[in-house]
Amino acid sequence: MADIRNTFVGIKSPNPFWLASAPPTDKAYNVERAFKAGWGGVVWKTLGEEGPPVVNVNGPRYGAIWGADRRLLGLNNIELITDRDLQANLREMKQVKMNWPDRALVASIMVPCVEESWKAILPLVEETGADGIELNFGCPHGMSERGMGSAVGQVPEYIEMVVRWCKQYTRMPVITKLTPNITDIRKPARAARAGGTDAVSLINTINSITGVDLDSFAPQPTIDGKGSHGGYCGPAVKPIAMNMVAEIARDPETHGLPISGIGGITTWRDAAEFMALGAGNVQVCTAAMTYGFKIVQEMIAGLENWMDEKGHASLSDIIGRATPNVTDWQYLNLNYVAKAHIDQDACIKCGRCHIACEDTSHQAITSMVDGVRHFEVIEAECVGCNLCVNVCPVEGCITMEPLAAGSVDQRTGKPVSPIYANWTTHPNNPMAKVAAE
Repeated sequence: MADIRNTFVGIKSPNPFWLASAPPTDKAYNVERAFKAGWGGVVWKTLGEEGPPVVNVNGPRYGAIWGADRRLLGLNNIELITDRDLQANLREMKQVKMNWPDRALVASIMVPCVEESWKAILPLVEETGADGIELNFGCPHGMSERGMGSAVGQVPEYIEMVVRWCKQYTRMPVITKLTPNITDIRKPARAARAGGTDAVSLINTINSITGVDLDSFAPQPTIDGKGSHGGYCGPAVKPIAMNMVAEIARDPETHGLPISGIGGITTWRDAAEFMALGAGNVQVCTAAMTYGFKIVQEMIAGLENWMDEKGHASLSDIIGRATPNVTDWQYLNLNYVAKAHIDQDACIKCGRCHIACEDTSHQAITSMVDGVRHFEVIEAECVGCNLCVNVCPVEGCITMEPLAAGSVDQRTGKPVSPIYANWTTHPNNPMAKVAAE
């Protein structure tokens, strides 16, 4: 059987599935139950400095986006960091680590951007026996208004400065959690590396308002007639998260920097995709909040079964395998030609492919042939966009078939070239560069 044991910046866990810093990791009771269910590690809910704990709202804390079947696609939350006493959290962390020495336990930390604040809290966390720390530079609401969270994560110079402090004052591995609320994720990642971080984790939640109550005209969740922006998470953010993971993994300045992938991971397949793009492990939150801690058992079994089926002996066989295949648009092969093909035996005659193609300007799929309802690709009009594949409700009914080199593309009347060519050398590109002989 595949070996899914994980070592991330020297932190060992029996599998790559960690619970992210969030409500499910706020106390020993939850963390113990998570470990019993099979989670390989947890990042404890973010700790603040000593003194009066932060104050959370006492009303609704979550907004939601659902699919047509009421399946939860995304959560917006306005909850802050832990509102429990720091010393209580530290005592529980120490006991949990003693009870579960084989599981990863990482402390998420957020204190003011002042050297003395970080210097004071780090020894306290270190005394618990925690395996590492995660610097919360991502929280987009509540704490950011106080100069913490994403207010730090959006300023690379601050990131580098705080990481340097942490590397100076603790022996523990430092994981820097990045905010997605930024134009170019590579810049904060580069700053974290320059400061000496051992790894980065991403993404934290995305600034959002998920809905407006059209009776009260207040954003949701609503607190006494008012609402606020919050952090968006769940399956809907997965594509954004994977792109940012890939950007860091393939950036020459951050290549090789360990990444803990976060963002909408719900199944083993999601986890495998993140790891293929360069993540060394994954963190999960919304899925556990939606389906419970035992969902990790499906993730573990699914990942092991897939790896066995594909002949992958360990996680190192898949981590980063997809990264070299991520490129910029200008380097895509313009001589690659594919056409849609509809399996008539599988077609249920719903017509969605025709409607999508007809109204998207291509008009490449019939609706009637010889007076009979019939959907077929008109190759002379098909640009190979694959929109029909994505709107078809029958999996595998419509496929994209590449044209062989030398065959004629009926749309252009030209033979398909076997030679790779991209936009950088295309004659229509005013900045085209002729390849060196």
